[in-house]
Amino acid sequence: MPQSPISMAIALFFVINVLGNIPLYLSLLGHYSPTKQRLILLREFGFALIILLLFNYFGRGIFNVLGINEHILGMAGGILLLLISITMIFPSQEKEKGPQHEPMIVPLAIPVIAGPGSITAVMLYSSKVEHPLLMTVIICGAMTLSCIIALLSSFVKYGLGEKGLLAFERLGGMIVALIAVQMFANGAIELVRTSFAI
Repeated sequence: MPQSPISMAIALFFVINVLGNIPLYLSLLGHYSPTKQRLILLREFGFALIILLLFNYFGRGIFNVLGINEHILGMAGGILLLLISITMIFPSQEKEKGPQHEPMIVPLAIPVIAGPGSITAVMLYSSKVEHPLLMTVIICGAMTLSCIIALLSSFVKYGLGEKGLLAFERLGGMIVALIAVQMFANGAIELVRTSFAI
């Protein structure tokens, strides 16, 4: 059963994992003023959006050149998302240290916002929608909601607390795990069907 654009946008939102990354945003940007933090976040989300859109429009062509079809991509993407979901459900206890200089593209835009999971999801979904413009709307919707939450990160952390953020991250991890298993299963079924012309 094909996914609707809304379900794709929700799935991409959870893969971006903005709620789980709020402590990281605050850690990386904690020594800047609130206004400067928001400007940096807006810039980094802008870079991440451009990166995801590039993979939306050109990712399929790259894989066609490499001879990788969407079924293999679905299976590989499912495995990758499953690994990412495990790290969301069982996060590392190590604290990531923020850079001494202002973050520029790395590490916020890549790989925190536009990471392997979100890039894989974009390429997989773009192979399933009828037109790249529809996928552009899906990406923009998920990124806009994520950016708004990130801009309000200090208020969200105050309202939810550390345990609340952890609970949301683990809930997101469970949803991403389900998406990952479905991606892998659909890719495997379609690969077998096309290989044996069922």
